[in-house]
Amino acid sequence: MEQALSDIKVLDLTHYIAGPYCTKLLADYGADVLKVERPDGGDWARRMGPFLGNEPHPDKSGLFLHLNTSKRGITLNLKAQDGKKIFRELVRDVDILVENFSPRVMPSLGLSYEELEKINPKLVMTSISNFGQSGPYRDFKASELIIYGMGGAMNETGMFDRYPLKKAGNVIQYQVGTMAAVSTMVALFASQAQSAGQHVDLSMFESQAGTIDRRMSHFITYQYNNETSYRPDPEIDPPGFPYGIYACQDGFFQLTGGFVFWDRICKMMDRPDLVDDPGFSTQEGQRDPENLERFSIIWYPWIAERTKLEIITAGQAAGVLCGPINDPGDLVNDPHWKARGFWEEIEHSVAGRLTYPGAPFKMDETPWRASRPAPRLGEHNNEVYGELGYSGEDLERLKEQGVI
Repeated sequence: MEQALSDIKVLDLTHYIAGPYCTKLLADYGADVLKVERPDGGDWARRMGPFLGNEPHPDKSGLFLHLNTSKRGITLNLKAQDGKKIFRELVRDVDILVENFSPRVMPSLGLSYEELEKINPKLVMTSISNFGQSGPYRDFKASELIIYGMGGAMNETGMFDRYPLKKAGNVIQYQVGTMAAVSTMVALFASQAQSAGQHVDLSMFESQAGTIDRRMSHFITYQYNNETSYRPDPEIDPPGFPYGIYACQDGFFQLTGGFVFWDRICKMMDRPDLVDDPGFSTQEGQRDPENLERFSIIWYPWIAERTKLEIITAGQAAGVLCGPINDPGDLVNDPHWKARGFWEEIEHSVAGRLTYPGAPFKMDETPWRASRPAPRLGEHNNEVYGELGYSGEDLERLKEQGVI
């Protein structure tokens, strides 16, 4: 079947995580994405682990391999005059340009949206930056941790009586990449409907303040009562038991219980004799530390004798909110994902045959498909520059000059 975005051409000037994830989403749904990298090493993500077999190699970075599926790749030096000339030739025939340089970079190269729009009036250009293309923070440097803290999320996460704590991993980067893909497609829809291009200015900082999660409700709360954070004090407002993350026979699982769901917890453990125990079934009873100690004597031996699957199966059958804490091995072998065909195998000429996460969402008429592995550095130079009319001799000359 033809894919949803198979008639869309994208020029990809992104690096690291947020930008490449945006263009990966477009590429895997069919867009012809051309990734442009520096000739002297390419995307810095090529140097970021984990590496296949723990062997640092530009074509064995798991991060790069994941974020750049379905793209073609070329090298081009945008600081060279010939490089800028070639880039303008590429811009002429694309629908979308995505870049995540600092705001000063593209204008300093003479490649601002205002200049590129003259070449391609219907161009949609998405610029991803730390704080946006304008404002007093425009040129500030930042990291995942800094953006998470400045965006207001970290003020709400962590233990009650400790310093704020960031959620693990590159949560912000992937969230911004997703938002960039959505905003790019909204702009493209408008461009096609109105025959006019657009410059999408995506600030990672604003993406954190404006996303619909705990922050929005807390902003509203602040307007009413001036509370600046909400991290429950377990001494004043205990969640009840069982509640949280627990160790079992083969790992960890998480569960939501408390007195409201006490009858379900009893059904899960096959202990109908405990259903009406006031020390467990009432809020007052669950606030008493002595009852928590009584419960612990029952609970911990029960979970210690069982696996994650056994506990979760019993819990779900009883209507308990629960789930396993999965490690990568659990995820790869998860029967639900196998049944839905989530995992995809892709052959790479250097890294070999690897298993990749598949479609983030499914469409029955226009499928997701990782059409090719992440490109080697400059892999499609001959193909792409040949399409522009450059001969083999031209390419050799440009390579010697450091243009490609």
